[in-house]
Amino acid sequence: MGGPVITPPMAPAQALAMAQTFDLRALDAAFLANPYPVYDALRQTRPVAQLPDGSFFLTRHADLVAVYRDAQSFYADKHEEFAPKYGEGTPLYEHHTTSLVFNDPPLHTRVRGIIMGALTRRAIADLAPGLRQLVSDLLDRLQARGGGDLIDDFASAIPVEIIGNLLAVPHADRGPLREWSLAILGALEPTLSAAQLQRGQDSVRDFTQYLRGLVAHRRAHPLDPQRDVLTRLIAGDANGQALSETELLQNCIFLLNAGHETTTNLIGNALVALCEWPQARAGLLASLQACAAQSPEEEVLMVPAVDEFLRFESSNQLGNRRARTRTVMGGVALPEGARLTLCIGAANRDPEVFAQPHTLDLQRQPNRHLAFGFGTHQCAGLSLARLEGMVALSMFLRRFPRYALSAAPTRGERARFRGFLHAPFTTQG
Repeated sequence: MGGPVITPPMAPAQALAMAQTFDLRALDAAFLANPYPVYDALRQTRPVAQLPDGSFFLTRHADLVAVYRDAQSFYADKHEEFAPKYGEGTPLYEHHTTSLVFNDPPLHTRVRGIIMGALTRRAIADLAPGLRQLVSDLLDRLQARGGGDLIDDFASAIPVEIIGNLLAVPHADRGPLREWSLAILGALEPTLSAAQLQRGQDSVRDFTQYLRGLVAHRRAHPLDPQRDVLTRLIAGDANGQALSETELLQNCIFLLNAGHETTTNLIGNALVALCEWPQARAGLLASLQACAAQSPEEEVLMVPAVDEFLRFESSNQLGNRRARTRTVMGGVALPEGARLTLCIGAANRDPEVFAQPHTLDLQRQPNRHLAFGFGTHQCAGLSLARLEGMVALSMFLRRFPRYALSAAPTRGERARFRGFLHAPFTTQG
């Protein structure tokens, strides 16, 4: 199919040189465009690499699983790390130390239980008709224009609306959600400019203020608790446990942020990858054409495809833990309090687990990817993310089987969250 170069190659010697001096706080454009050769070199030569700041960078699938499984030895709490980064008591500090992902039991257990109790199968199933209608409307607009931007006009427009529907955020109030989300999650990057830090602080403050009003209104006018997630989050669980006001507000932000950024990247990364892998695309199109639209067969077909997109270009590339006591990982001695970066993007291309790891295989089975994490901190919204990915991708491909990029896509140039800012395309390439 041809088209612009999307992922530039990297010479083995360059990747090895980068691996030998690897520093998360000094990443260049070549790495951000294509980190996988560097991850390979790290996995082969320094699988538990100590970085210049004293932290450790893990790239093997088995090591990540071992850390995820051992919640006694490795913890997720980030109070100590985020205090100097954001300033103790600041909005970003309060948000990221209160949200589900950066906490440990018993707080994590209690909060996750309430959130999972609210994200019922029925609540997610209720979103499906609205999701299909939303995707259809977006595709109608793109068809009328003959193309647009895969990110701005499609991928990013879906999760904001779906998570907004999940929490019943009024449509008129959804305008700032995407920018708030990008600023808050962008503040998790290894290095921040003063402007990025300030945008993150302002976004948490504005987001929290908005949610205060929304929660107060919902308390006064609750919706059907069988269908409305925010009403259930306010009420707490069946045992009478409820979130504090701060926990409620910050975890609503977390739900909106996590559901937005990662799903945008899933959809955008998938559609761009299919332009790089024409054989995989042709096979998926042929399989879709053999199924009736919106059929159970189509959903079964899309499950392995979505999982492979998640493995191949993980929306979230990096996770973090700390060592509670002195221990050994991969033959490397870790001191008490050692900071670990878990490289999900590298683990998901580990040849010890995945045959031909750098090939997009949309029928890959089994697929033990770690894009949703593993163990007690596995992503709480994985079922919703899969649903959005399956519906968005299958409907897009059915409508525009000949789509093509019209210009080189623009990457987000972030190490933790891998995706595109823009990807112009035509519907009839």
